[in-house]
Amino acid sequence: MDADGLPLVGPGVDYTKIGAIHQKRMLAFINHFITHTARFLNRFSCVCEEKLANINLRIQRIETTMNILEAKIASIPGLENITGDSAPPSTAGTAGTAVPTGTAPADSTASAQQPAESEAVPEAAAPPPEEAAPAAPTMTVAQDPRYAKYFKMINMGVPVQALKTKVAMEGLDPDLLE
Repeated sequence: MDADGLPLVGPGVDYTKIGAIHQKRMLAFINHFITHTARFLNRFSCVCEEKLANINLRIQRIETTMNILEAKIASIPGLENITGDSAPPSTAGTAGTAVPTGTAPADSTASAQQPAESEAVPEAAAPPPEEAAPAAPTMTVAQDPRYAKYFKMINMGVPVQALKTKVAMEGLDPDLLE
């Protein structure tokens, strides 16, 4: 026995000299343990179910938002073959950027690009004749139907550098995207 009067249990204890615990007391301990364990497990399962239900609701909301965004992106013509890129969207080129064609630098750029455009038109899909020549000298690049789809792609977050390559392949001036 130790100082508190409790029997010591260890390798050197003779269990034949230790008295048994009463059956009623043992039954009370076991009942207490079972009821508290069952109560804990019931509470734990309820909390887990609530958290899973909240996560399920959040996932459903995200899926709904993704479906809406995918439908909006699919409604934009010309983006069928574009894949997502991890680069952040560029704010350098915007659709509101106006480049007047009446200024000297734009005229030199436009005159330098006119032969290239006329050569590129037979190779690519030929646009209708009314789209080939600008209608007014105050037309901006963003209003030009040849560049409009590229500005839409820039607004959707497509990297400008990738679009410059595509614009150059079509025989247009890639510097006008900025």
